[in-house]
Amino acid sequence: MTPIDPDLIAVVSGLPRSGTSLMMKMLDAGGLSPLTDHIRSADEDNPQGYYEFERVKKLKEDRDWLPDAKGKAVKVISALLTRLPAGYEYRVIFMRRNMSEILASQRQMLIRRGEPADSVNDADMGALFARHLQQVEAWLAGQPNMRVLYVNYNELVKAPLAHAQRVNEFLGGRLDVARMAGAVDPNLHRQRSDRPL
Repeated sequence: MTPIDPDLIAVVSGLPRSGTSLMMKMLDAGGLSPLTDHIRSADEDNPQGYYEFERVKKLKEDRDWLPDAKGKAVKVISALLTRLPAGYEYRVIFMRRNMSEILASQRQMLIRRGEPADSVNDADMGALFARHLQQVEAWLAGQPNMRVLYVNYNELVKAPLAHAQRVNEFLGGRLDVARMAGAVDPNLHRQRSDRPL
């Protein structure tokens, strides 16, 4: 039996490197099953896994999997949220994170993969991300079938229990809050805004 309303889809979203995998891990620990295919395995950038479902990337063409997401949690990056179809009730947990940390984390990931990390400078990329977030958040505010909870990754790592309680209340109050909080490993907060980039 799912710990949330079986007709709801819990969506974890945000910019890349904003803490979406951590939130998926917390929900999993709290008893909410993730919709994932395990195709993308854990690596140095996400040692505890990505919790991704590859078919999400083709939301525009492939929506046949959405009934399977009812009563579960699925990760949908912010750029794809607008492709979620009407006809479903969503509870969106939207991760926010200090922009300098997102940019540093993304750059480090590209370096580890041997990909170019300086094709766009941080100022330009940060401005693009900021505009995108404004547009997405405005869109979310106008969706009658979506309720949204914004969670700050930086604050979550400092006070996991308080934020686990917020998330639990948002999703109906039947998750294991202690286990959710216990899933947060502060040692994995490696790109910090109080450290030099």
